[in-house]
Amino acid sequence: MSRAHNILVIAHGHPDFSLGGGEIAAYSLFQHYQQHPDVAQATFLARAEDPAGAPTGHLCARRANEYLWYQGMRDWFWQGTAHRDSLRTRFVDLLRALRPTVVHLHHYVHLGLDILSVIRQVLPDTRIYLTLHEYIAICRHYGLMIKPDSMELCKQATPQDCHRCYPAHSSEDFWLRQQFFQDRLAVVDGFIAPSEFLRQRYIAWGLDAQRIVTIENGQPERTPLPARALAPDERRNRFAFFGQVNPYKGLDLLLQALASLPSEVQKRLVLEVHAAHFDKQSRELRKRIQRLLDPLVEAGVVQWMGPYRPEDMRRRLAHIDWVLVPSIWWENSPLVIQEAFSAGRPVICSDIGGMAEKVRHGVDGLHVPAANALEWARTLSQVAELPGLWEQLAGHIRPVFTHTQSVQAHLDVFAA
Repeated sequence: MSRAHNILVIAHGHPDFSLGGGEIAAYSLFQHYQQHPDVAQATFLARAEDPAGAPTGHLCARRANEYLWYQGMRDWFWQGTAHRDSLRTRFVDLLRALRPTVVHLHHYVHLGLDILSVIRQVLPDTRIYLTLHEYIAICRHYGLMIKPDSMELCKQATPQDCHRCYPAHSSEDFWLRQQFFQDRLAVVDGFIAPSEFLRQRYIAWGLDAQRIVTIENGQPERTPLPARALAPDERRNRFAFFGQVNPYKGLDLLLQALASLPSEVQKRLVLEVHAAHFDKQSRELRKRIQRLLDPLVEAGVVQWMGPYRPEDMRRRLAHIDWVLVPSIWWENSPLVIQEAFSAGRPVICSDIGGMAEKVRHGVDGLHVPAANALEWARTLSQVAELPGLWEQLAGHIRPVFTHTQSVQAHLDVFAA
């Protein structure tokens, strides 16, 4: 890629305000684009939520080469842009001012699918790339591919099955939705999948296999942390959950698993919960988690550590042995897995989707049958008692894919 090129990165949120994996991955990539000798300029545009409520469409600077756009969607089904006037005015003005040679989007959620056609109309010679962070185009249920009532996993989407999940929309609506999404995505020059699992899902849905490549999210270049120092006769029994609290991340499943163990087994385990957005969840989920949590905290089995910033992650990892990823949906490429491996910590995860792809069972971590609290209980109790297992798995953790490697892989795709 020539230094004449400049890259506009567009994301559905800014890590200053939203610490989701997609937002962090997009911002990290933008920062490393800026440092690459083959990139003349990189700019970051992130959707922001107006605290007053409805999106205003305002666009303002955050810091040098960073902008916030107070945008949203008018509906989830069609991913329609809420503030359409600003899409055709302020956003277009920014595109014309920046004249990027590459626009790299990390989402259209909260921005709307219309953003793609506007970019193509205003910048017909600019190359457009889209990183797919979950299955929004395939699944109406927030891109989770999990049935909203039964929590049963979906292996594929059909208009008839989607209609059963959302009877307010006909089978024809879902068929038209797929045609609509594929039509809007046709202007994209190439797609990036952070996991091969996600790539294969989109190929099965209808994307051309030649237009979508797999590039893992990058991590900083760091040496693994030393193993946690153990007291005499202590085992590798300190587990940690990192991430958002929601119905699909599996925290309640972990607590249920721990609650099912005999008290003498519980006393040999400690689970640290490093969690965010608990207060934003439904009253029902909060009550269910709190009911499980209180006796476990009182017994010293669970320690509620609260939310954390990305820069706190490594310090917190230093004090634990295992990272748990019990999500009950497919996931794509959870950053927490790469962060754990970067720190030299084995991962125990659900045996599905991008999680199972990233963690090699019996090599650098373990798989547990998804959504099975009894199997999680059995695994945790056994892992804490098996001498040498942690050392065996930790010793086989491979170096993680770095930001430098990720940026170069992206630039190679852009230049192809």
